Amino acid sequence: MEYKDIPTKADVERIAALRHPGCVSIYLPTGTTPAEADRARIELKNHLTAAERALEKLGVPRSRIQGVQTEGQRILDDRDFWRYQSRSLAVFLDGDLAETFRLPNRLGTACEVADRFYVKPLLRTLTFPQSALILALAGNSVRLLHLTPDRPPERMDVPGMPRDVADAIGKTSVSGRQAEGRIQGSEGQKVRMLEYVQAIERALHPVLANSSEPLILAAAEPLSGIFRGASDHPRLVAEVIAGNPEEKTDEELAAAARGVLDRLYAGKVAALRDGYESRIAAGTALVDLSDIARAATFGAVESLVIDIDRRVPGTIDDETGAVEFADDDGTGDYGVVDEILRRALASKAKVYALRAEDIPGGGAAAAAVRYPV
Repeated sequence: MEYKDIPTKADVERIAALRHPGCVSIYLPTGTTPAEADRARIELKNHLTAAERALEKLGVPRSRIQGVQTEGQRILDDRDFWRYQSRSLAVFLDGDLAETFRLPNRLGTACEVADRFYVKPLLRTLTFPQSALILALAGNSVRLLHLTPDRPPERMDVPGMPRDVADAIGKTSVSGRQAEGRIQGSEGQKVRMLEYVQAIERALHPVLANSSEPLILAAAEPLSGIFRGASDHPRLVAEVIAGNPEEKTDEELAAAARGVLDRLYAGKVAALRDGYESRIAAGTALVDLSDIARAATFGAVESLVIDIDRRVPGTIDDETGAVEFADDDGTGDYGVVDEILRRALASKAKVYALRAEDIPGGGAAAAAVRYPV
């Protein structure tokens, strides 16, 4: 069994691409306390029982049903797994595949059985990950914090990280006068601060190279400007938590960083919406579901925006992309939007899960296309 905290886009693409009878998708809210974990475990057990009945009704081979039962029971029995939960849990089982994701955003409960997995709820986590790294930088101290949605910020140990400016340059003081010919005064301090920042950059490089999370800087001038000028980290957030971070606790820095993330993502949504509106006007983006379904079927979708909460009953023809709308979801059907999503992922489209008020054109989805179909 493979446990993952946050799915990557590659994970979602891989799971969405699988298609055969007997795919079980389960979502349920969890929590970080033992009581919440116990309730979630009981809820998962009930979902597994319902999924087994649905598999039998669909005529799925007994060997595949037994595989689902075995892997499901393995999850239920794993005490270490249940000790460490987040806000929601996603479980995917088909008798061969068995994967779980502990998700930081709160999702409702669902148990879906069909010939493909139900992946749309995963996309909110990919669109707006509520985690970040915080670099609290001051002349006399530096600390790196890991921010997650539902746990206190965690201090990260970074090998080779200097303790302060003096440690970085091998001196006991950074304000004293130097021997003749040396840079002195405020100019000398800035040079030493640059050396300090460069030493921090070298120590951080292995950590940041393996992270896809935003990096939020907490620092006062001139260190803030020196760091931003020296760093080429692609996920360094433009907004800085201003002021001396030594005057803030880890929890206060985390609260400030969450505000930074909220504003960062609000700006991204606004820019995304504006870009789509321009493309709609130019005829290179679509808002009609029938048009989007056809484009997704032929691999023409470059990026897709979907309403995370909306389901549109119906099916899409595998060959032509023609949509047949329905009044209600049929057995094993996830609806038109979800099937558009699956086909867009298959062609490596960028996908964004937003709330209804943020969807360009005001519909259930919008798509920018690579070429007309």
